[in-house]
Amino acid sequence: MKKNIMKILGNLEMPVFKNIDNEDLVYLKSINAFRIEKYKRNNIIFHTVEIIHEIGIVINGNVIIENNDLWGNKTILSIVTSGQVFGESYAYSHLPLMVNTVAADSATILFFDLNILDNPIYSNCSWQDKIIRNLLRIATRKNIILSNRSFCTAPKTIRGRLSIYFSGQSTINNSNEFDIPFNRQQMADFLNLDRSALSKELCKMRNEGLIDFNKNHFIIYNIDN
Repeated sequence: MKKNIMKILGNLEMPVFKNIDNEDLVYLKSINAFRIEKYKRNNIIFHTVEIIHEIGIVINGNVIIENNDLWGNKTILSIVTSGQVFGESYAYSHLPLMVNTVAADSATILFFDLNILDNPIYSNCSWQDKIIRNLLRIATRKNIILSNRSFCTAPKTIRGRLSIYFSGQSTINNSNEFDIPFNRQQMADFLNLDRSALSKELCKMRNEGLIDFNKNHFIIYNIDN
């Protein structure tokens, strides 16, 4: 397993370990800062109200960050893909989770123990400050993404929400043709819409020549809010 960890760290680009030397990663492995777990589809990785001290890094598969209210309504906040991190804000703050993290499909997760960042034993290690800076960049970008979701759900109409979402995806991908990380149900949950109403509006927009799509692949021709 330890050999697998070093192989993963060497082969997969992980923003959280940007500018961290291989020697430092070997040292982190030696103090048991890492562990690997595998999850089946729909398995919960972190539970709401749980207090965590580790971050998760997706090795393969996808992870959904979702909120479930007392009435059973589910809202998808984001999806985490290969190389990306989840749980960093809660692990560093030690506050109870307000979300669930769920394996969207079969997933392998590398966990990294953030408690070592508060341990004075490692205060003079260069990797400590580097990891903290990397986590700050990641958290800042996630705040921007979360703000973008609030923009997407602000319009009252389904088309208005789709227009903002597609415009954002076009900007991110620098193209009017792109793949989204959601299936229809996940897309509906992300935009806080009913799935059947979403599908109906997508077909209507396609019939009007505004978009075209095949599963999660979209082409945007023109959007009129």
